[in-house]
Amino acid sequence: MNLLEERWIPVRRESGVTALIAPHEMTDGVESDPIVALDAPRPDFNGALIQFLIGLVQTAWVVADEYWDRDEALWSPPTPEKLRELFSPLKRAFELEGEGPRFMQDLSLGSADNPTENSVTCLLIEYPGAKTIAENADHFVKRGADPAFCLPCASVALFTLMTNAPAGGVGNRTSVRGGGPLTTLIKYTRTDVAQPAAALWRDVACNVLEVAAFRMEKAGPRELAEIFPWLQSIDQTMGDRGTVQPLDVDPLQVYWATPRRITLDISVGVAEAAPKSCAICARTVQRQVARYHAKNHGLNYEGPWQHPLSPYYRSKSSALPLPVHPRPDGLTYRHWLGWTIGTKRGDWEVLPARCVHAFHSTRVSAGQVRMWAFGYDMDKMKPRCWYEGTYPLFDLTTSYPESPELADVMASVVTLLVGAAEEVAGHVRDAVWRAWLGAGKGRGDLGFVEAEFWARTEGEFYAKVERILAMARQFGQETHDRSEPIRREWLDSLRQVAQRLFDDIAARGCVESGNPAKLATAHRGLVEHLFGKKLQATLGLVSVEPTGSARVRRPGRKVSP
Repeated sequence: MNLLEERWIPVRRESGVTALIAPHEMTDGVESDPIVALDAPRPDFNGALIQFLIGLVQTAWVVADEYWDRDEALWSPPTPEKLRELFSPLKRAFELEGEGPRFMQDLSLGSADNPTENSVTCLLIEYPGAKTIAENADHFVKRGADPAFCLPCASVALFTLMTNAPAGGVGNRTSVRGGGPLTTLIKYTRTDVAQPAAALWRDVACNVLEVAAFRMEKAGPRELAEIFPWLQSIDQTMGDRGTVQPLDVDPLQVYWATPRRITLDISVGVAEAAPKSCAICARTVQRQVARYHAKNHGLNYEGPWQHPLSPYYRSKSSALPLPVHPRPDGLTYRHWLGWTIGTKRGDWEVLPARCVHAFHSTRVSAGQVRMWAFGYDMDKMKPRCWYEGTYPLFDLTTSYPESPELADVMASVVTLLVGAAEEVAGHVRDAVWRAWLGAGKGRGDLGFVEAEFWARTEGEFYAKVERILAMARQFGQETHDRSEPIRREWLDSLRQVAQRLFDDIAARGCVESGNPAKLATAHRGLVEHLFGKKLQATLGLVSVEPTGSARVRRPGRKVSP
């Protein structure tokens, strides 16, 4: 099975019809019944597949050294025949089985290496490991029979693991972006009537960078083994260094990094006459994968790697930018500014993904643009949650001859809104804690309180951002002073939501426990914070003497981007 030739990617067309396509068929029927979305049975598979397609298109264009014109790609998509022609030079890197190199597999694993044999379900990030099963701690994701995957699902599971690879014990390397990275992509929807509104191809094309971003300083054609590390042995890739640095290989390898040493045992089930059902997609197929072989000490990616599809952050304690990862509080608008245009607050500087930054610099018209963010919230090797959502993006290409960029003007005000919301969210959480447990210590996770606060204020936040952006286009540097009415409205909204949320959550718990005194004390403390000068100062409405960071630091909570 060759992943560039076979139909294995599940998709949905505008008419609602679902099908399997080969990668070059993503532009099939683009003017009549376009493919509008991926349709994998798992959200993390959809996230992996869109990155697979982006990386494939990016690699094909760079290897062919053809000029990438994003506007032309959006308005006049290449035909399936053109894509097939561009993908053809890469075919040998996408063989899933056979005697030669296999897609993302290490064929050097032999009896001398003593690889371990695993159930194919262990490719899934949430599946319990050997230690969890031995300790009988697999409460939510249960061990079960010995299922098998069809070849398409096994391929996606393998790529998903390589892309998100979490910490997995001694020598089990994390992905090039660490364990469970956050991915932020551009989603583009046309608003004219010339073509169908949405298309999978546009979601891919919007996130492909110019060929010059991957141009190398050496003569001759690109070596595919430096792009796809499974085309040669692991020793050849790492050499004597023991690590893989960006300058050691082709920069395109960032899309195809293989931190784990794995070989799928596709021979299992091939000779059996009776077809079986895939444990993931439930399709009945003849050929399946039930086992794979693995060994630790795969490719160790270190150095200034920067994946084009992820935001990064930098702090005083980090010499290099580090990839952003989802946090337990979810993907809320408190992160929106950093992920879309970048922000600097205190010791932290957040840099948007290169694909997002590139799209802002050459904005296209006649369309609605949103950011698609997703990723696993990982606690080392344990997945706590899969987060996914879409967020608005605004046209920030306008600038003024004698004033900062439009993005900088807007960011200076939006930063105040986010800072105030963070402060209030922390106060509400603390007030609920005191209402239930008093001032003493106790055990429990009240992260759901903050999550509800962010959800209740999200719509109002983006409405305020849109007004600030319109003001910035009109008044430039005067925006900060002219935005005071908007900031005061935001303060009123935060106060109202905070008090209602406290009443909805804390009051119910205190009345049931029969301790209204704690409720009254906690409510009084919350009101003092909400109407105090410190919160007003955070929004730039009054001036007070600095008394420390405006960010609320709570026991056991790490402040991060």
